[in-house]
This record gives sequence, C-alpha cells and structure tokens, in this order.
Amino acid sequence: MSGAEVLAGRRALVTGGGSGIGAAIARDLAGAGAVVVLVGRRRDRLEEQVASIEAAGGVAEALPFDLAGGEGARSLVEQAVARVGGIDLLVHAAGQQIRKPALELSLADYDSVVGLHLRAAFALSQALADHLRARGAPGSITYIGSMTSARVGLPDTVAYASAKSGLLGLMRTLAVEWAPLGIRVNTVAVGFVVTEMTKDLFEQPGRKAIVARTPAGRHGRPEEIARAVTFLASENASFITGEMLTVDGGWSVG
Repeated sequence: MSGAEVLAGRRALVTGGGSGIGAAIARDLAGAGAVVVLVGRRRDRLEEQVASIEAAGGVAEALPFDLAGGEGARSLVEQAVARVGGIDLLVHAAGQQIRKPALELSLADYDSVVGLHLRAAFALSQALADHLRARGAPGSITYIGSMTSARVGLPDTVAYASAKSGLLGLMRTLAVEWAPLGIRVNTVAVGFVVTEMTKDLFEQPGRKAIVARTPAGRHGRPEEIARAVTFLASENASFITGEMLTVDGGWSVG
C-alpha cells in the first residue's frame, strides 16, 4: 500500500498535535488517509492545524485537552472515540523540556516532565487498548522518543532523558503483552530536529558543532519524523512491534 490509501479508514489520536513534530505527524497521517484527532492545550493552534489538513483534503478534529501527568487520559480517549466513532492509532508526541543541571532540578519539575512524557503514555495506551479490546480490533501505538532513550546522555536533561528511556521499557512490555490483541507498540527516536521547543538550542553557539557531528550534515525536519510514524502505523509495518526506529541523520552512530 502507498500514497493516500495506506491509512484509509483508520482513525488516529495524536497528542501534541498543535505544533512541531506532533502537528507534522497529524498532517502526514491525514495525508495517508486517516481521520485525525489532534490533542493539545491551545485551541487556536489545533484549529490552525485542522484548517491546514482540511485545505489539503484531509479530515481532522481539534480536541483541546491538558494531559499533564496522564490524569484524564481515559476521558480523552472516550471523547476522541465519540468525535470520530473509534480510535485505531495512537501517537503520543506531547512533551516538554526543562533544561537544568540535575543538582538544580526540583522534584516538581522532574515529575512534571516525566508525567507528561511517560505516565501519560501509559495511561493513554491502557485506555486505547481497552477500547480496541472491546471492539475486537487491532491497533497501533507509537511513542515519540529521543536519542536519549537508549544511546546518548546530554547534560541538563535528566527528567527528559529519564522519561524517554522509560518509554522503551513501556514499549517492550506492552508490545509483548498486547501482541495477542493485535496491538503493535513502537517508538520513533528523534534526533536534532528544529521545532518550537528546540529552536533556542539551535540558536546557541554550539549549533554548528551539532551539524558537524551529524553524518547527514544538517538538522532534521518534523516531516521526516512524521513519515517514519506513518510507516509504523500502517500495514506496511504489520510485523514490527516493540522496536525503536531512530531518525537522527546518523548522529548516534557517526
């Protein structure tokens, strides 16, 4: 399968869909034929993305919701199901970053980052799996990870790295438990991609060193992450589960 028909008839829930990588994923899934529910805190941003998707011929819904530490995740899934009649695909792209040295990071800040990236991922996945099991339907879950998920340690990112590393343990366990239900669980590990959350990093003096260290010779683009997610969500990846697909221009192996 290829082109607009690869996800035809599928319905996707994308967190963090109002900007950056999440928005690019929503656009790509819609371009592949999925009906997409975009989740985020800011209604205006979500509605901008919905308008963009619809202008390109896709179908999308905006669902403002603050996931925080995963509280209310079941309600979010229920609302998304009510909007579009069911959910088949989950992409958890919502995230935040608090850059501080580990000795200066408060427990509240640590919990905030881990709660949104990791705790919410579990709560959303559990709610979706219950929905799919009740329908007797297969499904796909994709987490947005990072180079810090498995191979790389970066200073001032202890909460973020803890959460992104934890996603891999969550992914592997759920992939094994839920394979009999027809639910696949994978992760896309993201390299240095310019987004609203990371643009300040790339404006710093060390920016050129990042590019020089990347075999591809440049930063990544959100749409390149999105294409990897669409692949994993599609039947083209029907025998892939419990895997981390790294999209970083070769940075982690260069």
